[in-house]
Amino acid sequence: MQAIEYFEVECTEKLGGEYYWQIANDVLLDHNLLRVIHKIHIYIDPKIPIFVAVGILKKVATLVRVGDIANVNPQEGKMTLAISDETYLAPMLKQFWDRFGKDHVDQPDRFTVILTGVPASAREIEEMAIADPSQALYKDLVYALRCVCPEGFRVRSENYGAEKFSFVASEDMLTDAGLALVREKFALMGETP
Repeated sequence: MQAIEYFEVECTEKLGGEYYWQIANDVLLDHNLLRVIHKIHIYIDPKIPIFVAVGILKKVATLVRVGDIANVNPQEGKMTLAISDETYLAPMLKQFWDRFGKDHVDQPDRFTVILTGVPASAREIEEMAIADPSQALYKDLVYALRCVCPEGFRVRSENYGAEKFSFVASEDMLTDAGLALVREKFALMGETP
């Protein structure tokens, strides 16, 4: 079952389009991006030469906060954090070290972090942002589109926002006509750039 509502690969060569659809599908699947892309349209014309990918993203998870991965238990002069999800433990520790210094952060085991003498309330600790999942998403998306893009198409224009993305690549300088394809391909999906 395909998780993307709209997935189209348009190519001036029919067989090439079929191959690129399979390549794009495999790369997006390998990078676990099918679950976050709502719509994608890819256009390839090897005669110009140009590669255009435009898309709409599904709602991406918001910031991960300390309270999302740990229970904060305030005590006299210290706070004990019971870690329930180790996924973001390393960035959380880095945030604590940067903000409070390593002398105030202790990790006796992998499920416990103790903050001693920190100038913050338990509520402030719970609300500290420790990761932004969208940053990794955009890095993965850029990397995936570079993998799908034909070899040698090194001149690129990449635009990514909270909901939409566009990726244009060519062997030659990108022209206004080539960049105008972005608007045209968004329109084919019933969207505006």
